[in-house]
Amino acid sequence: MAWDLRALEFFVTAADAGSFTEAAARLYVSQAAVSRTIASLEHDVGDRLLRRVPRGCELTSVGQQVLPQARRVLAEAERFTDFLATRHGVLRLGYAWAALGVHTAPLQRQWSTERTGSTLQLVRHNSPTGGLAEGVCDVAVVRRAPEDPRLDSVVVGLERRLVAFASDDDRWARRRVITMAEIAERTVLVDPRSGTTSRELWPEGGAPRDYLESTDVDSWLDAIAAGRGVGTTAEATAHHHSRHGVTFRPVKDGPRVPVRLTWWRDSVPSGLGDLVDAVTRLYSGE
Repeated sequence: MAWDLRALEFFVTAADAGSFTEAAARLYVSQAAVSRTIASLEHDVGDRLLRRVPRGCELTSVGQQVLPQARRVLAEAERFTDFLATRHGVLRLGYAWAALGVHTAPLQRQWSTERTGSTLQLVRHNSPTGGLAEGVCDVAVVRRAPEDPRLDSVVVGLERRLVAFASDDDRWARRRVITMAEIAERTVLVDPRSGTTSRELWPEGGAPRDYLESTDVDSWLDAIAAGRGVGTTAEATAHHHSRHGVTFRPVKDGPRVPVRLTWWRDSVPSGLGDLVDAVTRLYSGE
């Protein structure tokens, strides 16, 4: 049954006011309209919600049960209305592991200064599309080309590949750079859903033998700090998620990580062009 939000509003207003007459005044309608609308709601519920008393009206036992539910429905409807009213003024930028690393804060400052009336909102969501497929953002930062043909993407920058290891690791603690071959000798932690590390990074026959899977960047960092393995990642991770007990070093021969912005092809968000331009300039150092 599809509930009439207007009827719920009339019921809640009358319950709060304790009077059909006062509810009508607050709603700018006639008392007859309030009575008729609430009667229709009571018919749908199958029971009386309000009883008339000498000084107005009061909740029945059923009305007391229905009132908090009605309030919640109206609150959700109001939030949805606010979302529709502001969706063109807010650009939600999703990411799974790291946003734009060292460029994240400058982008936010530039956006608030140069695009008055528009807000750039960062949303972290651990999925291959950084929350885009789940509907929690309008455009997402990803570091793997999207597989869904309904998505468009563009490369906006390149980042160095780093290796992360426990800070008390005696083998690497004093090293300035690490090679891919050295990483292959260790247990490598990967996030197969959102990470940038896969067997294909190494030449045939040179990939690591031991892998451990993590579910997100926090569990990845926790396992590395505990010495359970090492991991490779984009440079942004070191800027976005510094962690006590974890050291990052450049990978000497590691391939660069492309940074992409991705969005739904049939639903290009407002402000996308400005966002692509701004992020590209930041990565190019302009």
